[in-house]
Amino acid sequence: MFEKNKTYLITGAAGFIGYFLARRLLEQGCRVIGLDNLNDYYDVNLKKARLEKLRNYEQFIFMKGDISDKEAVFGAFETHEPHIVVNLAAQAGVRYSIENPDVYIQSNLIGFYNILEACRHHPVDHLVYASSSSVYGENEKVPFTETDFVDHPVSLYAATKKSNELMAYTYSHLYKIPVTGLRFFTVYGPMGRPDMAYFGFTQKYFAGEPIRIFNNGDVENDLYRDFTYIDDIVEGLVRLLEVPPMADGGVPHTVFNIGNHRPEKLMDFIETLEKALGRTLGREVLFKKVFEPIKPGDVPATFASTDRLEKAVGFKPSTSIEEGLQKFTDWYCEYYQVK
Repeated sequence: MFEKNKTYLITGAAGFIGYFLARRLLEQGCRVIGLDNLNDYYDVNLKKARLEKLRNYEQFIFMKGDISDKEAVFGAFETHEPHIVVNLAAQAGVRYSIENPDVYIQSNLIGFYNILEACRHHPVDHLVYASSSSVYGENEKVPFTETDFVDHPVSLYAATKKSNELMAYTYSHLYKIPVTGLRFFTVYGPMGRPDMAYFGFTQKYFAGEPIRIFNNGDVENDLYRDFTYIDDIVEGLVRLLEVPPMADGGVPHTVFNIGNHRPEKLMDFIETLEKALGRTLGREVLFKKVFEPIKPGDVPATFASTDRLEKAVGFKPSTSIEEGLQKFTDWYCEYYQVK
């Protein structure tokens, strides 16, 4: 599947998805250049732990740098001449975009612009970039399909991701760069992001604190999320890396959903997490719960259609939350040495 003579540049390589993608490519004998600024949006030690694992591979080269620094981005392209670029560096988080909008403009817009410019001046075989299920906003038609109208984002984060898709399309049109955008749906798993709900709930449990649930306590009209396990995300990603879109008289740009196509009620997800943690610890686990109104920028449901992905590469995510959360809680308790 992988061409070992090619160089892969992964931005955000110390991040959650970036780490697992880089590891998968390195295990296949590929040469991987990792670019990451190691910012402190969440625990830097976790990013460093991921990075240390990647440093065990001879074919891995790490460059500390920020994609919003044009000189750093162009330096990576000029030095390593990547064939395939995967842009996973971004400022993540819906709620944080309301508190600190500046960093979203800096990273998600200026940073992505720098990546596009680098691909323009140093042509690549394929540019793959992270979009997000948040572009669907409050769409009521489910499942969400890639052809849906997505011009009403409800958070700045979502607006930057929609902007990425427009920018990528334009550069693909003007400079014939083969570009693929990936709309990820609520990614979770071991070594994940501490700012994600499942991770935070687990931290709160061990701190003896209640978890905050933003659904008004309305179990009948609970929030739905298409939780997607990290291994499924990476499998979809690596399959798409080797099939860049063709111009065929048009624009070589396309987008894909990568989601589990099986949305779960938030309360069911929490109950499954309690059971998984209980199995890891060998005792009953019940979170203390506080219910609050839904937060600005949050959406009531996410639900991915994966038909386009399956048609393109013969794959659709299938890991159950029971299996995925068990792997997470087993890792969490071992990593943080809690019991």
